Amino acid sequence: MKEVVLASGNAGKLGEFQQLLRSCDFTVLPQSNFAVVEAEENGLSFVENALIKARNAAAHTGLAAIADDSGLEVDALKGEPGIYSARYAGAHNSDSDNNQKLLEALKDIPEAQRSARFQCLLVFMRHALDPVPIICQGSWQGRILMAPSGTNGFGYDPLFFVPEHGCSSAQLSPALKNQISHRGRAMAQLLSQLQP
Repeated sequence: MKEVVLASGNAGKLGEFQQLLRSCDFTVLPQSNFAVVEAEENGLSFVENALIKARNAAAHTGLAAIADDSGLEVDALKGEPGIYSARYAGAHNSDSDNNQKLLEALKDIPEAQRSARFQCLLVFMRHALDPVPIICQGSWQGRILMAPSGTNGFGYDPLFFVPEHGCSSAQLSPALKNQISHRGRAMAQLLSQLQP
């Protein structure tokens, strides 16, 4: 098994990556196992932030690193919360706080105009100085519900309605979500490039 460090402390992401990368014989370890200080996400795009995080984790561990920068883009909010999705309600607030702020921002927007998408930019770096990291991107179209629904997943999953399945992302099974989500789509691209 090859070891790769995940440049995140998010337990939900760690579980998804461990499951998805098992088929490539990768053992995914969280950067917290190595006391890696989280990188300052000061990029202006998802891809910049993913590169910053992957490079930081690889530099501190000496291992290959994988990082993603994901977020929710809401059309009625001109793409917000975007790269600030995880800290939309503030740096140390919860998923519930972020969801409440989003609902408040959309309180006057009718359901038909609440189109949104999750974006995921995945970066795989073989080492901290990797001049050609693998970069993969996945999108997942949906819309924002009027109230949370479901208990699976994390982040904005309870508010993200998936039209083709008629339910929120938080009502999908983890296996199905991993297949169809923005992260699942980006990961499929990555797996195709990592397969020997």
